[in-house]
Amino acid sequence: MDKIEHIGIAVKSLIDASPLYERLLGCKSYKTEEVVSEQVITEFFKVGESKIELLEASSDESSIHGFIQKRGEGIHHIAFAVDDIVKEMARLKSDGFQLLSDSPKIGADNKLVCFVHPKSAHGVLIELCQEIK
Repeated sequence: MDKIEHIGIAVKSLIDASPLYERLLGCKSYKTEEVVSEQVITEFFKVGESKIELLEASSDESSIHGFIQKRGEGIHHIAFAVDDIVKEMARLKSDGFQLLSDSPKIGADNKLVCFVHPKSAHGVLIELCQEIK
């Protein structure tokens, strides 16, 4: 793993949360994107070398909707940049980590992504991200 790529924060409403994060971080978001396969709308803020990703459910079936219903708004995941997501997935799987998918998916912000189950990481959802070239 190369670095923390972003921290994902589940919010009920981007319309409500975005202005607060603009004030908090002192910058505007650089991208809003819907990820249809995950039933989520994302908004990204650049903070130094890292990013903050706000996540709003686009349907009641979204995992973000379920997360907010169960835990409320807040930190949803920590994402790490990797050079070779397939290789990193194989390494983690061989080390006993439970992955939420057998192959990478297309995620937001031009990335291939895979998640590590929170049960494998002391309750923290981990995302692996590889830039799509």
